[in-house]
Amino acid sequence: MAAPLIAAPQGGVIVADAESTRAVANRLKRARGQLDAVIRMVEEGRECEPTVMQLAAVTKALDRAGYTLISSGLRECMDSPDEEQRAEAIQKLEKVFLSLA
Repeated sequence: MAAPLIAAPQGGVIVADAESTRAVANRLKRARGQLDAVIRMVEEGRECEPTVMQLAAVTKALDRAGYTLISSGLRECMDSPDEEQRAEAIQKLEKVFLSLA
């Protein structure tokens, strides 16, 4: 089952396909585990370098999840037969993409 990605113009919804949804959920779960590890490392006073390396891994996993959602939404958007609606949806996706950059 596809999950909503972003509200499209005029009340429509751009959806992520089932494969993208699974991939994003898996990345987010992995990031959650990595973040838990970073929190433990900080609380235990562990060395800076491995803690920051783990934090960088969390950041990358979150970014990849966002880019996967945007990519899936863009593919769905390009399939829209309505030119005006497609242009508005692309504009919204561009704004979301730039928020990650």
